[in-house]
Amino acid sequence: MKKILSVLAVLFIMLSLSYAKESFSKMATVKPQLIQKGKAKKWCHICGMNLKMFWKTSHAVLLKDGSTRQYCSLRCLAADYPNIKDKIKEIMAVDAKTQKLIDAKNAYYVVGSKIPGTMSKVSKFAFANKKDALEFQKKYGGEIMAFDLAFKQALSSLKEDTQMVMKKKKTKMYPMGERIANKMCDTSKLDLKSYKNIGDLKADIVNKKICKKPLNEKQLQVLALYLFEVKRKGDSLNKADRIVVNKSEKCPVCGMFVYKYPRWAAQIFYKDNGKEKHLSFDGVKDMMKFYLNPSKWGDYKGIKEKITKMKVTNYYTQKAIDAQKAYYVVGSDVLGPMGKELIPFSTKEEAEKFIKDHKGKVVLFKDINEKLLKSLNE
Repeated sequence: MKKILSVLAVLFIMLSLSYAKESFSKMATVKPQLIQKGKAKKWCHICGMNLKMFWKTSHAVLLKDGSTRQYCSLRCLAADYPNIKDKIKEIMAVDAKTQKLIDAKNAYYVVGSKIPGTMSKVSKFAFANKKDALEFQKKYGGEIMAFDLAFKQALSSLKEDTQMVMKKKKTKMYPMGERIANKMCDTSKLDLKSYKNIGDLKADIVNKKICKKPLNEKQLQVLALYLFEVKRKGDSLNKADRIVVNKSEKCPVCGMFVYKYPRWAAQIFYKDNGKEKHLSFDGVKDMMKFYLNPSKWGDYKGIKEKITKMKVTNYYTQKAIDAQKAYYVVGSDVLGPMGKELIPFSTKEEAEKFIKDHKGKVVLFKDINEKLLKSLNE
């Protein structure tokens, strides 16, 4: 009987914690006070998230030149702080109770409640008066403190929080954004190099109607992240630094257009009648399938003896590197266009850093064989 009561008690506590998390929403239930100007005013200045969706953790700054910026969280304000610390006139926070903008430096913060953080492992909610903060603390836990201490914690955890966010972006958000870009949108209508912040890019994605149908907020966010943080960076590389693929090139193994997947592109160069030619692939896996058995994929008998070089794309830098000198991670939780993939790096240190976040093991070019490739298709 005691054992049953103990189990029931544990279940009750778990259900109580689950209910506590679900019963509190960060979304605005009133019209948000959007004080920043321009076409991107409804999105966080740093991460691009919709302010309405995370209104109860939002912050804003008024700068000395009269301009304003708004953020989805204290974490994003901390991320922008080095750029604006000498220009700040006033810092504001959203009162999680009244949902109005208040003076952040006079607010009472509840830090570390049971409610998940916004862009951070630790949640931070501001209140105009202590009574409301105590009421929130009693229901959801956490520690009450002044702005200075809460902001100090946001600054000190910024590196760790950024690593957490980047892991989610690389494993889920970038690949999803890439798929949306390739299947639903014409990104050639955008000059990615011209954008200084992600909010302006999001506004143009919507206003210029580059996609076949309107995107919901989640789709818009992942698309903007991919274009701003991945594709824009890749486009800024010199042609000599990256693998260049024209729009007509198809992977000889899977038949997909390779230009749609620039961050995974690989190439084999070979001599034919004195002229250098090349084949492009949408990932290392397909390139190695071809390399190990060329004749399986068309009239390529004897091509291996004609190969002059092989290039793959470094996962971190997006630069073209020598395929035979690269270090590859296999068995990670990061997927390429064709699913499980061999992910290339210039150094063993880069590969091992990647493994800490995404699992897997390091293999060299000489280790890649038919058995290994087969395991990637299982």
